[in-house]
Amino acid sequence: MPDPTNLTAEDFGPLEGDTVTVAADGIEIKATLVEIKTGGSALREGGGFALLFQGPAEPGLAQATYQVSHAAIGTQHLFLVPVAKTEAGYQYEAIFT
Repeated sequence: MPDPTNLTAEDFGPLEGDTVTVAADGIEIKATLVEIKTGGSALREGGGFALLFQGPAEPGLAQATYQVSHAAIGTQHLFLVPVAKTEAGYQYEAIFT
């Protein structure tokens, strides 16, 4: 499992369009990584970036740290923030600085 402090936007590139499992406190949803936004300076190698996930309409998740799992990155603990509600469901963002 990669160390989350060393992850870069390039590490998530192969996941764009793929489904991840998001879990915490007995709740588990499937979400799709729909966008990787790069930019901004950061202390991490490769600079800062943000991930945008599209989840289902129910259940909606609160802002919190969740276990996000995918074969390419293993299980990572990511702080997800709900940023929009669309016809497809909720969108969540994880920011790496």
